[in-house]
Amino acid sequence: MDEVEWIHRQPKAEELRIGLISWAGTYLTFEAYKNTVTATAKRLGRRQTCELLVSNEHETEAVVRLKSLKGFYLLCEADGTVCYGRPRNSHHGCFLLHFHRNSKWTLQCLISGRYLESNGEDVFCNSRVLSAYHMWTPRPALHVHVILYSPIHRCYARTDPTMGRIWVDAAVPCLEECGFLLHFQDGCYHLETSTHHFLSHVDRLVTQPSSQTAFHMQVRPGGLVALCDGEGGMLYAQGTHLLLGLGSNPVRGEEWFVLQHCPTWVSLKSKTRRFISVTYESEVHATSERLTPMSLFQFECDSETATLQLRAATGYYLAQRRHKIVMADGHHLESDTFFRMQWNCGRIILQSLSGRFLGIAANGLLMATATFPGPNEEFGIRLANRPFLVLRGRHGYVGSSSERDLIQCNMDQPDCIHLLPCRQGIYHFQAQGGSFWSITSFGTFRPWGKFALNFCIELQGSNLLTVLAPNGFYIRSDRSGTLLADSENITKECIWEF
Repeated sequence: MDEVEWIHRQPKAEELRIGLISWAGTYLTFEAYKNTVTATAKRLGRRQTCELLVSNEHETEAVVRLKSLKGFYLLCEADGTVCYGRPRNSHHGCFLLHFHRNSKWTLQCLISGRYLESNGEDVFCNSRVLSAYHMWTPRPALHVHVILYSPIHRCYARTDPTMGRIWVDAAVPCLEECGFLLHFQDGCYHLETSTHHFLSHVDRLVTQPSSQTAFHMQVRPGGLVALCDGEGGMLYAQGTHLLLGLGSNPVRGEEWFVLQHCPTWVSLKSKTRRFISVTYESEVHATSERLTPMSLFQFECDSETATLQLRAATGYYLAQRRHKIVMADGHHLESDTFFRMQWNCGRIILQSLSGRFLGIAANGLLMATATFPGPNEEFGIRLANRPFLVLRGRHGYVGSSSERDLIQCNMDQPDCIHLLPCRQGIYHFQAQGGSFWSITSFGTFRPWGKFALNFCIELQGSNLLTVLAPNGFYIRSDRSGTLLADSENITKECIWEF
């Protein structure tokens, strides 16, 4: 079977968003009133998140604009005040962004030459003399479940649990070992593996975060990051086996990684409980009883149109071909690789653009023949590259707090929800301590239940899902901060990034 080189996709716009932290530890904030900009917030939320629009970039600096999630720009006025709105001319709202060795940024107004600064509350541009008050720490605002891609080696970082090491040698990020949790705490980052170990300064994995697992992060436009220990050591792939460790002599930019949201890989099963797999000559069969790399597909979905592409580990996409046969030989922009999806109690139904539904023929081939979907056109689907979920909604992450007995949805630091597969699309949710999620009569949740309950997961986008709770309602985020299962229909509060 032919393979194409796995093409690393460029980061999406939402993966390039950042927050800016002042010297006082507070976030630059686009306030909801009078176009005001402050630096009083203690945590990263939607009003503290902005897009970095780059018009010119060099090694140590770039010309940028900062754009809020509502589409307004950070503006510096002639009197030194800072607000947000629409630029009046081509230079209004432009800043010269300087990258500093200590991982800090400074933003210098292109018109006045004054630096963006904060006194811990207000934000202004008054001084042309650089000081510590002008230093801002960039924090990537993407979801904490990430992958690390080395553009130099064209491989992804991968945990080796048996050796207690991390290698940069995965050509395709389809395994759970390629996913990491990037925790931000006290200005530093801790890299946690899928087995819940942490990378330390001595290149080995340890069980608990500490000062020896804390890294500083240098951030560049385009999703590039470099991790360092603050004492001259940089994290990069070393030796012939590309061991990820600290060193002082990276060459050709080896220390830079593209930081991206961990992609979604799934496996599909027919009604006869056979895995959908790519075989030789790019045919797609449902004959295998074992899960293999050829049974894994990257789930690439446009949440706006509910159209789906399934990318095999070979690099090709599933596509409907002549005689209604589905082959794994499609390319990214090819119209035949797009399918519409429907859900039925955790099982997925796929419809080709010709209007025919995908099903399994008598010889085991995947074909688009049915005019109406039946049991043969329903596929069991399971998350293949993550043993846990980290959910982020409109108000923050889902997690627990020692101050409250109910599970919250407005946390800055998430909890891992361990997935215990029950049936296709149905999971038990296990809390970090080993107990199960329980549900109250009010539709709220506690993390210390004794019995496993059934939760139905339905994917709504490449990294978006909904959860149908045991009480028959969808789980949603609430402004109060309490996680609730009381929605009959899917609303924007029911959509979770994972």
